[in-house]
Amino acid sequence: MFVRDYMTRHPVLAEPSMSIVEAQGIMAEAKVRHLPVAEEGKRLVGLVTRERLRIPPADLGSLNVWEISRFLSNMKVKDVMVKRKDVITIGPDAPLEDAAQVMVTNKIGGLPVLEEGIIVGILTDTDMLVQLVTLLGGRVPGVRVTIRVPDQVGEFAKITRAIASQGWGIYTSGSVPTPKRPGYWDILIKMRDIPKDELADILNQIEGQELIDVREV
Repeated sequence: MFVRDYMTRHPVLAEPSMSIVEAQGIMAEAKVRHLPVAEEGKRLVGLVTRERLRIPPADLGSLNVWEISRFLSNMKVKDVMVKRKDVITIGPDAPLEDAAQVMVTNKIGGLPVLEEGIIVGILTDTDMLVQLVTLLGGRVPGVRVTIRVPDQVGEFAKITRAIASQGWGIYTSGSVPTPKRPGYWDILIKMRDIPKDELADILNQIEGQELIDVREV
């Protein structure tokens, strides 16, 4: 899973000389929260976010409606954008989990994707959540199971052997360290066309593991 496969290609771009009113309109129409700013040749020079387009009320408090309109129409994207040197970017060949870590570490919701300084896409937190839904089979009806296992070799194999012994198959799976319980992992599996109660009976027989949740979704 690499950035190039999940980024939004050909993102909507702004020019530095564009008015912020026009930028706001573009973002609203395209339903985006990040607008890369580019010069000729799609070379990145900055980034506009919704937060950057919010004018502090103190700057407008002493103005009348006509003065506010003139003030806003005179402001350009280049006046409010994050400058290129401060924009955090990523390359298209980066693993998706690296991109997610960059976003979490820096508490940002979007990463322009650059190739030799040229904008080739953008990856946002929404793109990441879409892939999380896909990874966990969120769009597919079936039986969703959470199993708590010790952090040791062979535990996942126990699950797959138990399921295979019934002639069943796993549609998707994932695992995370158990919250607030060191030494354990929670394994999530999703299966299709399997009776929920029969699946629960089989998994409950696995020694050393705990069936936390089973539900039809």
